[in-house]
Amino acid sequence: MLRRKADFEALGRRGRTRGTRLLALRWMRTDEPGTRIGLATPRSLGGAVQRNRVRRRLRALMRERLGEMGAGWDLLVIARPEAATATYAQLREALGWLLERSGIGR
Repeated sequence: MLRRKADFEALGRRGRTRGTRLLALRWMRTDEPGTRIGLATPRSLGGAVQRNRVRRRLRALMRERLGEMGAGWDLLVIARPEAATATYAQLREALGWLLERSGIGR
């Protein structure tokens, strides 16, 4: 997982961005042996219950796709306000589209 502020700032400076109405993806190629993932669930999603639900769904979706990605990526998945009311299937579709269009997933 991405945890340090410096890692998030590096993604902000050197990373590329692509988005849908539900999610935004910021990514950057690294020399690390693994892929690191960060999640951002802003307060615009709603209260803690809604933010935690979106976070749990995004973590599960990333676990599903982790084998397809390969090593050497820093990824930040940012939930947009509409993600709070989206179904699991809609989030899966949005994340899959973002990963494929970014050249990260199959």
